[in-house]
Amino acid sequence: MKLVTFIAPQASSSAGAASAEKIGVISTKHPDRILEIGQSLEWLTTLASTASRGTAGGLPRDMLDLIRREDEFLPQLRELLKLDAEGKVPASLHVAASAVQLISPIPRPVSMRDGYAFRQHVEAARRNRGVPMIPEFDHFPVIYFTNHLAVSGPGPVLVQKLAQDKLDFELEAAIVIGKGGKNIPASRADEHIFGYMVMNDWSARTLQMEEMKLNLGPAKGKDFATTLGPCLVTRDELAAHAIAGPQGERHNLRMRAYVNGKQVSDGNLKDMSWTFAQIVERTSYGVMLQPGEVIGSGTVGTGCFLELNGSKITDNWWLKPGDEVVMEIEALGRLVNTVVEAPETYVPGL
Repeated sequence: MKLVTFIAPQASSSAGAASAEKIGVISTKHPDRILEIGQSLEWLTTLASTASRGTAGGLPRDMLDLIRREDEFLPQLRELLKLDAEGKVPASLHVAASAVQLISPIPRPVSMRDGYAFRQHVEAARRNRGVPMIPEFDHFPVIYFTNHLAVSGPGPVLVQKLAQDKLDFELEAAIVIGKGGKNIPASRADEHIFGYMVMNDWSARTLQMEEMKLNLGPAKGKDFATTLGPCLVTRDELAAHAIAGPQGERHNLRMRAYVNGKQVSDGNLKDMSWTFAQIVERTSYGVMLQPGEVIGSGTVGTGCFLELNGSKITDNWWLKPGDEVVMEIEALGRLVNTVVEAPETYVPGL
């Protein structure tokens, strides 16, 4: 199933209008409609087949709550979608996708890590810098932490002046941890994956290159924005695309990126040199992973201007305010963002 978080305008008792963050599941019969999960589950429990079950802990408060309680809610949502496919769900429970604003499926991830799993990207980036392929790439998968508080979804991406210098996109997929665990073996790691999303790991290359000379990894070059969405696709939904292996699943999913309507990237998720299962195994070594943690794949081959420019496929092309960036992964959807210049004004915290 495809899960979303959205903002729905609603009437307010005071002047103007208020907005409410809601979670929903995309209708399989009507892909342009969303079933708001709270109201839909309330309706579902009124049926004779489900009335005795109910929701012992109440309705899910947000996507993180749903993920933590997946054993309770996913069977009910599957039943809901089955009834919807049969035309038995009231039209009043459907919301037109065009009438709401989709945001990140998980607006507040428990953490954000990113990987480095595509050999083509790593080899090209190092070759373009005139350095040999690093042998440690083949020894273990690596990840770094990025800013889980700077996550957004489809729509504008605010970028301040310094980050606009050689501003770049990165075409990636991301997983969301469902069931937590520690020291998870790769042979069981896929069981701990709740679902998959499209991910754009925005990068300010000038800032990144300056700070990485200090050997502490990217920080300001990466921490200003990561976009996820448009939906969170549960692992079972991708079964037809899965390629089983001793080190976990790969998925045959084409990945493409477009800038201002021009295709610039083309790859496939199955080309990961390290599977997500292997990344989870490494990440969970000595560490208890929690439901709602997000881990990116790293950039697919051809999936950023840093690689494309260095390989002379593009000529010193970088993003600028007003540019539209589209990330598209088969079965996961299209993540559309527009670069917007952000003011550099002081903003006090709450």
